[in-house]
Amino acid sequence: TPTDKRIFVLAAALRAGYTVERLYELTKIDHWFLHKMKNIADHEKLLEAYNQDESAMPPEVMRKAKQLGFSDKQIAQAVQSTELAVRKLRRDWKILPVVKQIDTVAAEWPAHTNYLYLTYHGSESDVVFEQPHVMVIGSGVYRIGSSVEFDWCAVGCIMELRK
Repeated sequence: TPTDKRIFVLAAALRAGYTVERLYELTKIDHWFLHKMKNIADHEKLLEAYNQDESAMPPEVMRKAKQLGFSDKQIAQAVQSTELAVRKLRRDWKILPVVKQIDTVAAEWPAHTNYLYLTYHGSESDVVFEQPHVMVIGSGVYRIGSSVEFDWCAVGCIMELRK
């Protein structure tokens, strides 16, 4: 049944051994998306193999986890460690996100926007912060029909900070 909780049922099904093909038969969700979810579930199983010994994990396993969207807390749960221990190890290994800009003009001309995001899929930041700064992270729920440009909560926060 399509709901906003459906993704969690799919994740549980993958953990229980359902194949992508079987999930496609049940849901008609495109194979591409199901394979993406399977990659995440498979990587979680790999992380769990480093049970209580996150330092034995190769750095590339952690890097891939971050690229797949795992939080430090999720990695810690998988390896039965603490979020702080995982974060320290990640920083020691220099597995850090970079700042990228969203191109809001579809490359029609050079864009210098303030719409930024963090990613583990880059090697260098698009923006260098040379002076003290504040980052306002978008607030509210992002669903179809809303976007960064119209996140009034974040805009209101910025206006108050400027005051």
